[in-house]
Amino acid sequence: MFSINGFVCKSIPAIALLMLLVPTSDIKGQQGILDSTFSFRAGTVKTVNALNIISRSTGYNFTYDSRLINPERRIDMTFTNNRLELILDSIIRNDSLVYSVIDKFIIISREVPAVTLPADSMYLSGIEYITGIVIDNESNEPLPYATIGLKNEGKGTVSNNNGEFGLKIASGSFSDTIVVSYLGYIGREIPVRQSLGNNFTIAMTREFISIPEIIIRNQIPQEVINRTISAVPRNYGNTPAILTGFYREGVLKKNDLQSYSEAIIEIFKSAYSGSLQKDQIKIFKSRKLENISLSDTLTIRLKAGLSTCLELDGAKNYFDFIIRENFPLYSYRITDIVSFDDDAAFLIEFVQREEVDEPLFKGSVYINTTDFAILRAEFEINPRYLHKMKDTFISNPSRGFSTWPTSVRYSVSYRKVNERYFLSHVRGDLGFNSSRKKRLFNTQFNVFFELAVTGINLQNVARFEREELAPIHSVFSRTITDYDHVFWENQDFLKPEENLIQALKNMKVRLQEYSGDGN
Repeated sequence: MFSINGFVCKSIPAIALLMLLVPTSDIKGQQGILDSTFSFRAGTVKTVNALNIISRSTGYNFTYDSRLINPERRIDMTFTNNRLELILDSIIRNDSLVYSVIDKFIIISREVPAVTLPADSMYLSGIEYITGIVIDNESNEPLPYATIGLKNEGKGTVSNNNGEFGLKIASGSFSDTIVVSYLGYIGREIPVRQSLGNNFTIAMTREFISIPEIIIRNQIPQEVINRTISAVPRNYGNTPAILTGFYREGVLKKNDLQSYSEAIIEIFKSAYSGSLQKDQIKIFKSRKLENISLSDTLTIRLKAGLSTCLELDGAKNYFDFIIRENFPLYSYRITDIVSFDDDAAFLIEFVQREEVDEPLFKGSVYINTTDFAILRAEFEINPRYLHKMKDTFISNPSRGFSTWPTSVRYSVSYRKVNERYFLSHVRGDLGFNSSRKKRLFNTQFNVFFELAVTGINLQNVARFEREELAPIHSVFSRTITDYDHVFWENQDFLKPEENLIQALKNMKVRLQEYSGDGN
């Protein structure tokens, strides 16, 4: 049960999660669903539809290795009083796969491999690369920016805009658990050993919380936000941390990629309270590609995207819309309470008041109903006033051209590790129009920057030396000559989306690690 301002509400169903190193007898005890008999009369259907039919009939959802199951292959879904395991064998037609049951999920995977590691450069230090895609269980649509991480460590990543993710895991963590989280969905946990060698399609089930509307209406958003500010030291910590992250940024002119940069970075994240120290950035490894010819007279460059990621840590540098003094500038309302793992979050929407004549934000912020931590914020600058910020975002505008922003959107999310919240993901998407002065037609640009925190260290934390610090406005210096799959070595990176892969291919960049074979 949980209480909101005196109202006792039905608790969110706890997610039954399997711990690692479970005795074999416990796993066998859960295998009963595979021995149960079922009848189906669906006729010829696609494999993915057959699995959905089974899910609706059994209440069990599937996680499967997408490289070994063809979801589009058509099969005969006609069975009479057959064991579910035999039905799955008939549908999938792959003797190398095994089934295991964890809570209400049936995992279809390769046989859990032995710990013997291949003689490959990636594996010499005991590193496994786990990949997959996170989707909505009902629509099969990808879920962008889902959080994927190890349960007992600070290591993690996020899915890209196509729902795809990759995570490199050392042998010392093979007994840990992968946790997949997405606001409004039931959280997932999968043993690392179950994931080795597989490219999972992870279907997330939306969870609806039945909360009487009167309870939501009785909440005062500003009071929730005030409690959030007061809880920052408790939730985000008063000691510094070292964060490892993957950063990337790109500029597209129409649909053509003009520049693309990416880097492994380290961040000295100073304490969220009781400290006047600033955050610091150190670049571990980086590369940059440009597709700008001498004849290309129209280009734009992003201003300080890397430092902007740190500024967007709204729990540290308070978001404009959660500052008490700014409350009169905004209208707030709580529109919903959504699930998040085994907890819940207020969904607070905000927009600047009509009488306020300056560029402010509109969007949503998710705040934990129990500890009042910010889980995620999605916001944009009010398009009506973007013209007042013409020179804010880009540097070195092309001579003879006028360039102005058309959209500026941000998202920021946090991840809880061992009772403390850390910055997890920052994304900015900006649109611009540019035209030659006194000309009618415009050229469209899209700019993005993104930071995913992939590691957290709280031991022996020290500030960086001055000579180690990254230049604020000139981050990347190494040119991409080829896209070799060992460039990042054992470091985690974000898989580029399909449109970005195609753009890189058009620039004749080698894409071994993005070939789709999971290697």
